[in-house]
Amino acid sequence: MYLSASPHIRREVNTKKIMYSVVLALMPALIGSIVFFGWRALFITILSVLSAVGTEYLYKNITHREIDPLDGSSIITGILLAFNLPVQSPWWLPVVGSFFAILIVKQLFGGLGYNIFNPALAGRAFVMASWPSIMTGRWTAPLHGTISGIDGITTATPLNLIKLHGTDPAVLSRINSPELLKHLFVGNVGGCIGETSALLLLIGALFLFFRGFADWRISVGYIGTVFVISWIFFLLHLTPAGPLFHILSGGVMLGGLFMATDMVTSPVTPIGRWIFGIVGGLIAVLIRVWGGYPEGVSYSILIMNIFTPLLDRIKPKYLGEVRE
Repeated sequence: MYLSASPHIRREVNTKKIMYSVVLALMPALIGSIVFFGWRALFITILSVLSAVGTEYLYKNITHREIDPLDGSSIITGILLAFNLPVQSPWWLPVVGSFFAILIVKQLFGGLGYNIFNPALAGRAFVMASWPSIMTGRWTAPLHGTISGIDGITTATPLNLIKLHGTDPAVLSRINSPELLKHLFVGNVGGCIGETSALLLLIGALFLFFRGFADWRISVGYIGTVFVISWIFFLLHLTPAGPLFHILSGGVMLGGLFMATDMVTSPVTPIGRWIFGIVGGLIAVLIRVWGGYPEGVSYSILIMNIFTPLLDRIKPKYLGEVRE
């Protein structure tokens, strides 16, 4: 008879089941990207996934390690990286980005469960630093809309509008209009492949929350902080866009719902998750308002990934516990 240490928890849940549940949750946004931007969105996503899975398979054979390239984790990395790319990216960009994300960020740190940074976000930061003109200059209008979401203004994404034309009266009069906010919520605007539709991202995230595969605290803390801080800045005339614009535009929904909640690179304690989300949301708004880039979601989450081990040390005091 063999005994093992308690606690004994029995659940019919494993890593592969969780990973493929996340893949399923990303499908509404992927289908939406095809509807908005055409079949090239699917082409870029497939290239990104194949590169991620292929890199993991190659690393497995070279190092003779017990790695399952089809456990779902590398597929998620490939999808999320593609979601952070413009639809008109050259074919090699998702290939290089996924290769970097899997090999450098994930496997060289020890593989699944040991990576410090979110691989997809780190891959996006790598291609942004290496090819900024591609990442910021190849925006495509949806098949039935404009890049900005405003008729007559077609040269910039919604976030670029407030960064480059934030003092233009024509922009100021329409940046917080119900029409634009509706386009942002549905996804009929320019932007990266998988970030434009808040509605479709929420549908997938609610599925994960219901199954218990993602913690709502991080998402509520992150998105809620972006809303509150951008509202304060809007009242202080530090940004021309209101809080609804800020949470619906760019990558706030994608980052707050699917990237900040990554099980490996986010805290394990409830209080750590609240802090992770709140501080991350604050950093994102600060970068948007005062940074050189119009978007700050990726960098805010990567910065918070650094502090995850420290946040894991913050634990609540239990009833009857006596601290030394």
